[in-house]
Amino acid sequence: MSVQKYFVRDNIKKAEIDSYLAQELKKAGYSKVEITKTPLGTRVIIYAAKPGIVIGRRGQSIRDLTLVFEQTFGMENPQVSVAAIETPDLDSMVVASQVATALQRGIHFRRAAYWALQRVMGAGALGVEVTIRGKLTTERARYERYRDGYLPSVGDPVLKQVKRAVVDVQLKQGLFGVAVRILPPGANFPDTPEIRAPGETARLTCFSTGS
Repeated sequence: MSVQKYFVRDNIKKAEIDSYLAQELKKAGYSKVEITKTPLGTRVIIYAAKPGIVIGRRGQSIRDLTLVFEQTFGMENPQVSVAAIETPDLDSMVVASQVATALQRGIHFRRAAYWALQRVMGAGALGVEVTIRGKLTTERARYERYRDGYLPSVGDPVLKQVKRAVVDVQLKQGLFGVAVRILPPGANFPDTPEIRAPGETARLTCFSTGS
């Protein structure tokens, strides 16, 4: 097998595992999974807002997931562990899943979106955007976007610092999509103003080019 095909197959398998866990661990506030191959097998770390639900009573859920990884996804000796998310309201995947769950419970989409904005900004985010797509009020699909705070849209820093997630949810009206973008606290951008104390001089950076 060529190197290209190996990496393509490996990434496809990771995407399938991520999709499976996102569906099975909705109530646990699933965020992401990290898969690392070791000499002893495969190390799997599941990040969730509620680790206790992932672990299950006496570790039964972990054992069930281990069997799924072995039998369904062909992992060799999977070693599954769970890590808690420090601030779930700053995790885009968790927030998108919460909005999708609220829509399933019959909560109006605008109320669910504004609730998400308040939670994320209350957790200290610099900016947040929630986009909901589907048959919102009529038989024709459209989308509505809700924003709060500072959230740039383009540029390399945006790709590196803005957290993104998309979750689909099936409702009676049809398939809805929930997209969330969050700019976490502490993010720096080239156009961010710098506030200095009186008398403090600006730091200059010198660049040199070779001849």
